[in-house]
Amino acid sequence: MAPFRVSAAAIRRIAEITASEPKGAALRVEVLAGGCKGFQYRFDLTRDIEENDLVTGSDDALVVIDPSSLELLAGAELDYKDTLMGSYFEVQNPNAKTSCGCGTSFSVD
Repeated sequence: MAPFRVSAAAIRRIAEITASEPKGAALRVEVLAGGCKGFQYRFDLTRDIEENDLVTGSDDALVVIDPSSLELLAGAELDYKDTLMGSYFEVQNPNAKTSCGCGTSFSVD
């Protein structure tokens, strides 16, 4: 099983976003303490890639994840949804036991 997967839809959207950014820009996916369920996802553009970060995606759509976040994202997939209600990145995380209604906060208990 891959430690973290990125869907084709997410790769396309990341490529669109980073096309207007300086070379080497990537989407950083992090898990932070907080939110209504204990942990929350954060998405940021970055050019700072640490030696021990997981780097995945494609040449024009890089995703980076720090080791601490990867522990909570092992086996997860980043997807991109574009619906009538809005467009957003979504993490399908098998480690999340419960999540909030907005999908950005989760717990592992």
